[in-house]
Amino acid sequence: MLESIAIIPENFAFPDAIWRLLISTFLLMMAIVILRTLTARFIRKNVVSSELRGRLLVNFRNGFLLLGVLGLALIWGDQIRSLALSIVAIAVAFVVATKELILCISGAILKGSAGSFNLGDRVQVKDFRGDVIDQTLLATTVLEVGPGKTGHQRTGRVIVIPNSLFVSEPVTNESFTDHWDFHVFTVPFKREDDWHSAQTALLAAATRHCAPYLETVRKYMNKVGATRGLEVPSVDPRVTIQAPAASEIHLTVRLPVKSGQRSYIEQAILAEVFADTDYSAKKP
Repeated sequence: MLESIAIIPENFAFPDAIWRLLISTFLLMMAIVILRTLTARFIRKNVVSSELRGRLLVNFRNGFLLLGVLGLALIWGDQIRSLALSIVAIAVAFVVATKELILCISGAILKGSAGSFNLGDRVQVKDFRGDVIDQTLLATTVLEVGPGKTGHQRTGRVIVIPNSLFVSEPVTNESFTDHWDFHVFTVPFKREDDWHSAQTALLAAATRHCAPYLETVRKYMNKVGATRGLEVPSVDPRVTIQAPAASEIHLTVRLPVKSGQRSYIEQAILAEVFADTDYSAKKP
C-alpha cells in the first residue's frame, strides 16, 4: 500500500477549476440530503393518511433525485460536453480505422440472415466464381470454377472473398436446389450453316441423356415448387433459337442435370452431336 502511494508525484494537485466543481457538487449533495430529510420528517409528522403519506414520500424522493441530476448536469456541463466530444472523435476514428472489418462483419450477418448460399453451393460475386468450401466472420473461401462464366471446370485456384462484397454486390447462386439443377449452354452458328439439323440433333441428344432420371427430376422440382411457393418451369430438355447478330444463330440448350455433373453432360452432348456431322455451310 505504501509503495503504491509512493509512486504518486509529490507535487500532484487538482486544478482550481476541478476543486470548485467538487466543492459545488458536495454542497449540492448536502443540500439535497438535508432538504429530503426535513421534507420526509415533515410529511411523517403532519400527514395523517398513510396512503397519501406514502405517495408524497415517493414523489418528493423522485423530485429530489431529479433535482440532483439536473444540478450535476449544470455543474459538470462543460466537462461532460468536452468528454462527449472526445468520445465522438474516438468513435469516428475507430470506425474509420476498422471500416473494412465492420463491412466484413456486416456482410457475414447479411448473407447469413438472407440465406444467400451454403457450403458446397456454386456462387458468383462480381468476377469471382466458384464452389464455397469455407465461411468465416470476415471472409468466404471458394474453389474457382471456369474458364469464364460458362465454364464448369475447377481451375485449382482458391479465392478468398472478403464478406464486405456481399454488402454492395449481388450474389448469384447457381445451386438453386440440393440435388438437381437446370443447366444452360449455347452453341453458336453462322446463319448459312445447317443449324436446323443441329437443333434437332442437340434436342435428341439432350433428351436421350436425361431420359433415365427425367421423372425423378420432375417429382423433385414439383416438391421444391410446392415447398417454396414457386411455379417450377418444365423440366423437359429444350433447344431455343437466338439471333444476337444479323449473321449469327445461337442454339441455347437447357436441360436438368444432377448437381456437379453440368460439365460432364454438356461435353457428352456436344461430343455426340459433333462427332460425325459437320453442320457448317458447304462451300461451292
